[in-house]
Amino acid sequence: MAAMMQPQIILLKEGTDTSQGKAQLVSNINACTAVADVVRSTLGPRGMDKLIHDDKGTVTISNDGATIMKLLDIVHPAAKILVDIAKSQDSEVGDGTTTVVLLAAEFLREAKPFIEDGVHPQNLIRSFRNASYKAIQKVKELAKSIEGQSLEEKKRLLSKCAATTLSSKLIGGEKEFFASMVVDAVGAIGDGDRLNMIGIKKVPGGTMRDSFLVNGVAFKKTFSYAGFEQQPKKFLNPKILLLNIELELKSEKENAEIRLSDPSQYQSIVDAEWNIIYDKLDKCVQSGAKVVLSRLAIGDLATQYFADRDIFCAGRVAEEDLLRVAAATGGTVQTSVNNVVDEVLGTCEHFEERQVGNERFNIFSGCPSGRTATIVLRGGADQFIEEAERSLHDAIMIVRRATKNSTVVAGGGAIDVRFYHI
Repeated sequence: MAAMMQPQIILLKEGTDTSQGKAQLVSNINACTAVADVVRSTLGPRGMDKLIHDDKGTVTISNDGATIMKLLDIVHPAAKILVDIAKSQDSEVGDGTTTVVLLAAEFLREAKPFIEDGVHPQNLIRSFRNASYKAIQKVKELAKSIEGQSLEEKKRLLSKCAATTLSSKLIGGEKEFFASMVVDAVGAIGDGDRLNMIGIKKVPGGTMRDSFLVNGVAFKKTFSYAGFEQQPKKFLNPKILLLNIELELKSEKENAEIRLSDPSQYQSIVDAEWNIIYDKLDKCVQSGAKVVLSRLAIGDLATQYFADRDIFCAGRVAEEDLLRVAAATGGTVQTSVNNVVDEVLGTCEHFEERQVGNERFNIFSGCPSGRTATIVLRGGADQFIEEAERSLHDAIMIVRRATKNSTVVAGGGAIDVRFYHI
């Protein structure tokens, strides 16, 4: 009787689903195959694009597996694993996100009859591991090394890798054009892993063939004040000063209060403010820089001051672009204009502001470090350019991976078909 009166022990909160066993395994498999069916039609060069509309009104058109999987609002815990697989493939390799999702789903689909017949999951896992081991061994046998190849032969093989990636993308019709551009961009950043040194700037209008590669840094013209039109727009071998300070007169805060005993002291306070900004501007000019960039604002007074002295300036430059300019030109971003020496100034062979479509671009080329590149992407609608950017990202990742691993195999599903005959 005492045993019957023991209180019930609750380990999980009320309402928790504790489904388990064969029925739950089959349910998980069905959820994963349902998710895979969504992206199945996007695979391959004849794959179709998906139009996804979210609750914020944003419309995305893409056939990239990782992009689609991220945008799907999946709630099933087992199906979410496929999303993680796609994200992992995208961050590690860049391409093949749809393939890994479909392969995982097909493995589960093939395992489903065995689960229903009572085969223990551990036996199936052991079989999958054995198959994986044999597949890896076969890949190593079929792989072709690009080590020891001439530079031209290596670039040709890397261009083929990029072209294979682009074949199933929206810009597949111009894959040779963009493949060579991607190979040159990856080659420009050297052996480093900083893929953020490759910038992609989107300019609506024109055709895909109007896209071009800058062996250096290019970014859109920032907001400018009156007097900007009088500044020179082209320099040869200029010194470049990179700042992270404001060069403008700042208005006092609303709660600021100054008490004066003599009204004549007010003018001295106003003069002190002007002297501070002029002192900063004088030091910038004395540094010998012909191009001044700042992550913070450069006001109308500074803009006109620099224009009178034939100096180009741009404020509110994006931090990413400023860091890329620093890496390319060899400069260092300064938080003060005091004691600016030549060692912290960057340089490049050629600087110009150029019209690209309806936008003005600041372009730094012939940089001494040469560790950065910029692809200026042209095209029609904004969504077309967005998808083209995602496609180029995949190609860049693949070329970078091939450069680091130095072995390649036939793509486009050829290696997958070869496994069928093992």
